[in-house]
Amino acid sequence: MIVPAGGVLVGAINIYLAASLLPTAVAELGGAGFYAWNMTIYLVAMVVATMLAGRFLSRWGSVGAYLLGFAVFAAGSLACALSPAMAVLLVSRGVQGLGAGLLSGLGFAVIRSALPPRLWTRGTALMSAMYGAGNFAGPALGGLFAQLGSWRPAFAVMAAFAAVCGAFVPRVLAPVAARVPPRDGPRGERGGLRPPVPVVSLLLVTAAAGAVSVAGVLAGLLAKAALIGAALLLAAGFVIHERRSELRVFPRATYRRGSSLKWVYLTLGLLACGVAAESFLPLFGQRLAGLAPLVAGFFAAAISLGWSLTQIASSSVTGGRAARRLRVLGPVLLAAGLFVQGLLQRQETPLWLVAVWVPVLFVAGAGIGLAYPHLSVAALSSTRDPEEGRRAAAGIATVTSLSIAFGTAVAGALVNLGGGSMLDSARYVLFGLALLCAFGALTAHAANRTDPAFAAGRDSRSTSSP
Repeated sequence: MIVPAGGVLVGAINIYLAASLLPTAVAELGGAGFYAWNMTIYLVAMVVATMLAGRFLSRWGSVGAYLLGFAVFAAGSLACALSPAMAVLLVSRGVQGLGAGLLSGLGFAVIRSALPPRLWTRGTALMSAMYGAGNFAGPALGGLFAQLGSWRPAFAVMAAFAAVCGAFVPRVLAPVAARVPPRDGPRGERGGLRPPVPVVSLLLVTAAAGAVSVAGVLAGLLAKAALIGAALLLAAGFVIHERRSELRVFPRATYRRGSSLKWVYLTLGLLACGVAAESFLPLFGQRLAGLAPLVAGFFAAAISLGWSLTQIASSSVTGGRAARRLRVLGPVLLAAGLFVQGLLQRQETPLWLVAVWVPVLFVAGAGIGLAYPHLSVAALSSTRDPEEGRRAAAGIATVTSLSIAFGTAVAGALVNLGGGSMLDSARYVLFGLALLCAFGALTAHAANRTDPAFAAGRDSRSTSSP
């Protein structure tokens, strides 16, 4: 499990690693006008690659797909470290994002073959915890190298980490592929057929992801709103096309009337939107409480810490009724934590009140940790067909990456609503994201109501053999 978890971790770290390094990189390379595009290109490439993870797994099996993912990520990281100009750095970030997205999608997809069903909850908890750990480690690692005034070695370190993980792939994952039941294809995890790439679906979701990411870096509120609206229209077009087409990104069950899978994905997406608060909490901590940048960054990481640690306890819950309750409780806790954090914002915040921020943000992150593993298992259990199962698993990473980008764009628009008042901006962001995440309780309830098989059979599946 270290290899799949390491693949998800490198992608999660690099979402925020560059944010800490870019000021130093821009000082050396120039190209300040393309500053924000480093995150945009990385996220869009990551979203696209997660949607192709199942197809790479079908074609080359877990060993080949993972070797490709680590190789692409390492090559992109080395190219970032050696970039002589901003244009090269942007292209390199795109390559890095492709590798990171493939690794993230594979992390969830391989769980279906690497672990028996009774351990799927723990496996998905470990994979999703890597997002929280990456959100914590990324700013810390980037800030450390930025403090030393050298940004290139940070990318070299990530390339070395990917190379080490890649070296373990043949030895670790080959036995897994060898023992996969015959129903998964004649070559272990490789399917007998090579499904064609759903080009139209990929183009639509890429355009939607690009519009959301660009909206997050624009200054004008009207322009942000227009691009977010365009992204929603493109997303609607994506859903309409997927419902009618035989070439799909997500499993067929996602669009079936009465299926719970669409509600599961929506709940996962709304939980991931809450993570976007971490992008702006350091800013609020510095401006409203006078915290040093490094200290403010660690305060913001309390959400990721709560997310990661809570999943240790949550993944041990196997009862069907308890799991259903956690799926609803998670969004409620996340929304409540963000709402209370909004109430605690003050101009020139005193130190004692800043100390209260940490447990509040931890509770918000705990909401993600309580629900995420059980929602992921619901997606993994949505079908018995191996190919559809790989799509369902890879869809977890796709929804998470896309929702973080969407939440960040929405939060950026809310910041602008505050105008010149940082206090108003902080409240708009936290209250707005709290309202958005609160809808996750409704979608989780809908998932429970429309999934009688999960409600009745989760306890039996938790002890069944593969």
